Amino acid sequence: MTTDAAIHVHHITRVEGHGDVIARIENGLLKEVRFSVVEAPRFFEAIMRGQCYSDVVHIASRICGICAVSHRCAALQATEAALGVEISPQTDLLRRLAFHGEVLSSHLLHIYFLAAPDLLGLPSVMPLISSQPDIVRRAMRLKQIGYDLAALVAGRHTHPVAMTVGGFSFLLDPARTLGMRERLANILDDLEATVELFASVELPTFERETEYVSLTHPDRYAFYSGEIVSSDGPRIPVAEYRDAIGERVVEHSTAKWARWNRDEYLVGALARFNNNYEQLHPPAQAAAQRLGMEPPVHNPFAMTVAQLIECIHCVEDAIELTDELVSRGTDRGQQQAEVEAKTGLGVGAVEAPRGLLIHEYEYDSAGKCVSANHIIPTAQTQANLNRDMQEFTPRIMDMSPDRIQHLLEMLVRAYDPCISCSTH
Repeated sequence: MTTDAAIHVHHITRVEGHGDVIARIENGLLKEVRFSVVEAPRFFEAIMRGQCYSDVVHIASRICGICAVSHRCAALQATEAALGVEISPQTDLLRRLAFHGEVLSSHLLHIYFLAAPDLLGLPSVMPLISSQPDIVRRAMRLKQIGYDLAALVAGRHTHPVAMTVGGFSFLLDPARTLGMRERLANILDDLEATVELFASVELPTFERETEYVSLTHPDRYAFYSGEIVSSDGPRIPVAEYRDAIGERVVEHSTAKWARWNRDEYLVGALARFNNNYEQLHPPAQAAAQRLGMEPPVHNPFAMTVAQLIECIHCVEDAIELTDELVSRGTDRGQQQAEVEAKTGLGVGAVEAPRGLLIHEYEYDSAGKCVSANHIIPTAQTQANLNRDMQEFTPRIMDMSPDRIQHLLEMLVRAYDPCISCSTH
């Protein structure tokens, strides 16, 4: 057993943003272990005050360059709720399709470039370029289609421009939609190969049952809309999130922590998988069985595997959505709903790749933002990550300090934190 170790990882690698891992073992006893967000606060909630509603949703996408579609959609939902805007069924379909593009691009970035090196015993993805170039090419193809799908619908993936309050600034070209549908069908073979790859690797052994929080929807696996549900039982409308989710400040993090029924809970792919498994497309459920994922899954290292299962679901669902859009045709009359500035308060909630994302805005009679509040996935999972570290570290204290450090870094990377998003 390691009797003494002082681990301080200043800015862990292969995550978005700046976070530190600290662990201290003295005389064979764990004295301290934690993950700290040390990113400088960015004050987006304050920046939005005084801005016109149309600018608020545009600024919202700047909160994150990885999950910009998610932030824009949450801001659109909140703003449309505040202003009493009803979007068309066509707009709903298009936003859901764009969302799949973002989930694919984000998940595949994490699966192949951030998490896979840990599972393959490599320091980064770079050695694979020469040793197994086919894996890297596959990763690039898969990631690219996510970007291209979001760009097709929303104008571009990073900071999308086409999604507006009440609708879209342009509509899909049917020919390009059919081309994307063919690409999505063709990419399923690459996802099958990815399942084979992950079926061959072994996750660290660790389980801790916790509270899983996500959106849920009566008709589909929830990404774009639904109610908020906890695995501990409660289900609430998104507008009542303040009655359930409590944020708090901790001194060693610039991102808040959150609690609901317990002092910590998990959001993200594993929470969605555990709460909504039955609504996954059958090929995604079949992949889950091959990968040994039978809900409920309590191993946090399996979050990456849950992301892979969701990728299969997103491609299958995107194919169905493109088929529906082509069969319906695009209707200019459904492109843009009427929007009128007025006093109002609205809440929007989506499932960003890393979990439940909530935006709330209040507007005055001129449509200027009076207040803003953002509940970010990585901030919500921080307390749960720290609890996992506290439970996991004693189980690996017979290893060398270097191995302990590596496994703690792996645990953080399994959470796929988007740290810059999380700071207020």
